[in-house]
Amino acid sequence: MFRISKAVLVLSYFFCYCQNFIGVWALKCKCDICKDTNYTCETDGYCFTSTYLKDGIVKYSYSCLDKVHFFPPEEPRRCHAKPTTKEAQICCKESDFCNAEGKNQPHLLIFNDLTSAVTGPAPAYFTSLEIAASIVIPTLIICIIIGAAYFFHTSQQRRGMHHHLRHVDDSIEAPDHPILNKGVSLKHMIEMTTSGSGSGLPLLVQRSIARQIQLMEIIGQGRFGEVWKGRWRGENVAVKIFSSREERSWFREAEIYQTVMLRHDNILGFIAADNKDNGTWTQLWLITDYHEHGSLFDFLGRNTLDSSGMIHMALSIATGLAHLHMDIMGTQGKPAIAHRDLKSKNILVKSNGTCAIGDLGLAVRHDVITDTVDIPLNNRVGTKRYMAPEVLDETMNIDQFDSFKRADVYALGLIFWEIARRCNVGGIYDEYQLPFYDAVPPDPTIEEMRRVVCVDRQRPNIPNRWQSCEALHVMTKLMKECWYQNATARLTALRIKKTLSSFRASEELKM
Repeated sequence: MFRISKAVLVLSYFFCYCQNFIGVWALKCKCDICKDTNYTCETDGYCFTSTYLKDGIVKYSYSCLDKVHFFPPEEPRRCHAKPTTKEAQICCKESDFCNAEGKNQPHLLIFNDLTSAVTGPAPAYFTSLEIAASIVIPTLIICIIIGAAYFFHTSQQRRGMHHHLRHVDDSIEAPDHPILNKGVSLKHMIEMTTSGSGSGLPLLVQRSIARQIQLMEIIGQGRFGEVWKGRWRGENVAVKIFSSREERSWFREAEIYQTVMLRHDNILGFIAADNKDNGTWTQLWLITDYHEHGSLFDFLGRNTLDSSGMIHMALSIATGLAHLHMDIMGTQGKPAIAHRDLKSKNILVKSNGTCAIGDLGLAVRHDVITDTVDIPLNNRVGTKRYMAPEVLDETMNIDQFDSFKRADVYALGLIFWEIARRCNVGGIYDEYQLPFYDAVPPDPTIEEMRRVVCVDRQRPNIPNRWQSCEALHVMTKLMKECWYQNATARLTALRIKKTLSSFRASEELKM
């Protein structure tokens, strides 16, 4: 009887522990950006504390790190980042509000007179249950892996395929791996490895490529960090380097780019994402296709277009946006995606005169099953100059995905206006300007844009001469239907694409 009771007690104890382990309970943490919940957040992951140096002053940041934001998924890298002279991070989960305790406050790396490193407090001690879990669970996983490997090994022997066993995934790092051979281009490599999913390269290949890139020159700067031109085995690539404080933006953009079936001629081609430790701080790299013409903003500032080139360019942007906005159903389907920061600086011009939409760090995806929108948890907002009226006056329904698509279409109308100004008809064209250049300052506030767009209901000026050119007349009609005050009256990206495509086809028949 005693043995039975003891066994029941042990099983009950283990069951209760398992409930805690799989996240039935929620860990409460201090959160300095959670004003609405009394500076408290709940998570199934870790409490997170960050110490960083800003303008010579040591500052602290507290938040939750949910499992959904773990990168890599099995264990978040940011919880094990080494402290530097500018930033230090620490994770904990031993008790509620553990990140508010002094012992879990990370310390920046400092150097004494003997140049020896002095770091922060020793790691937190583990409970007996955590120690037991660290032994039992890995042992179970190892047993399962060994069993699966043995089953695979024996089944391969029976089929006379024993020689294939040496080509395991880890060998993808080796320099003699077929897809990393010098004769294989990046484009061919992506075609070989995506199997039609359009989600990019395998993670190990991404890391191998990132470690072999040579940075050449800086080609752009933004709020997130810098963009460099790089070289990989004779091919040009673009390397977007995020600071470690922008980890959420970096992770989000890499996550969106690797969405199944996203790959498209008019979406900036994603190659790899990786982190690089230069000894002082960690850089977060996002590697994409390189386009020598740069952004649409840069291109229009230097070049003009004929009417055919204008339609060709506008159609490519509308096609890319229509692909983003489209959901593709099926087991390997693609969710609908809204950009949320569409502007000429986030569109790249390709060598053939078409465009590719980039910078997906603020993008949101639509979950058809639950009809919800996964809004990213970062502090960035879109560009004020391109914000739709409903975004500026905060009347947009953020629970409805179509609202985000309509805001994208409003911005598309402004981009069409920028392109149309540079259309050269009979030697006449306008100098390049940003939308509302004559109504607001170079760096307008939300209030200034709200007054112009929502209160005064102004839109960019349409020159009279545009009515005398058929191509410019079509563009004028489209842009006006893109920037209606009433969001539901705006055209869809697909309708814009079809209109431009039909017009181009009719023009080609006339030739």
